[in-house]
Amino acid sequence: MTEAAGPKSKRILVTGGTGLVGRAIQKVVADGEGRPDEEWLFVSSKDADLTSAAETKALFEKHKPTHVIHLAAMVGGLFKNIRCNLDFWRRNVHINDNVLHSAYECGVQKVVSCLSTCIFPDKTTYPIDETMIHNGPPHSSNFGYSYAKRMIDVQNRGYFEQHGCRFTAVIPTNIFGPHDNFNIEDGHVLPGLIHKVYLAKQSGSALTVWGTGKPRRQFIYSLDLARLFLWVLREYEEVEPIILSVGEEDEVSIKEAADAIVEAMDFKGELIFDTTKADGQFKKTASNAKLRRYLPGFQFTPFKQAVQETCAWFSANYASARK
Repeated sequence: MTEAAGPKSKRILVTGGTGLVGRAIQKVVADGEGRPDEEWLFVSSKDADLTSAAETKALFEKHKPTHVIHLAAMVGGLFKNIRCNLDFWRRNVHINDNVLHSAYECGVQKVVSCLSTCIFPDKTTYPIDETMIHNGPPHSSNFGYSYAKRMIDVQNRGYFEQHGCRFTAVIPTNIFGPHDNFNIEDGHVLPGLIHKVYLAKQSGSALTVWGTGKPRRQFIYSLDLARLFLWVLREYEEVEPIILSVGEEDEVSIKEAADAIVEAMDFKGELIFDTTKADGQFKKTASNAKLRRYLPGFQFTPFKQAVQETCAWFSANYASARK
């Protein structure tokens, strides 16, 4: 038995710490993946308004982190993005600039920011990889969010070249899991469908899925992503971003995702596709070859099992879930 751990050498500040990914990291750390030399600090918008430079700097000076996982962002599903592209651009650019500059000013050793596969060019070849981020404009439906997120990669490169900072970013595919935003209007596709199935089951009505059901997505379970975030924070040394995703062979259609939710929630009603609603991008298949070179043996939770766990969480926490 070793002696009691000495002082914590890493103070890890997680912005957006109460969101989908932040909660997953909290759980993974609490369930045994944390290390004795790490102190974890999860903050939310209640702790500071990160669109304010002064509040962001005060947060960093208060907690004096050595490492940062930057998850905070203004996020939303397809239909909210279409309505509010300017808001997505402005808020996210302010948040990201404030967080990265405060990290630099406070001498943070490493920052891992969270990007998204929706930032990639709309017109592209598949599978997408890390070298393609800036090869053309993103899809017009969410250009504000996409360009703001791309700028994190630009800033990471700038802080490294000018100041030697180890700021990097990860690019997950479609994340889902407990503590997601299950809002039907403004949420992402999977949590929105889970909420719809829950309500259709309660009212005995048909389930209406927006769009054709044909678009394809790679879904990553938030708890798998959390484990990968810890690896990136501790082991990944590149400034260049890394895609965190299941393999291309694990891509599923929206219809297949809906079927998995229907099965997990034992829904017996009719399934209708409202083809008057927009589909968004047909696919954004990403390559996880770089991740697999580093971690060939990483085990992802099977999609159906992850969907089942998420549906069970939502049903058990319906009253308090974000919706």
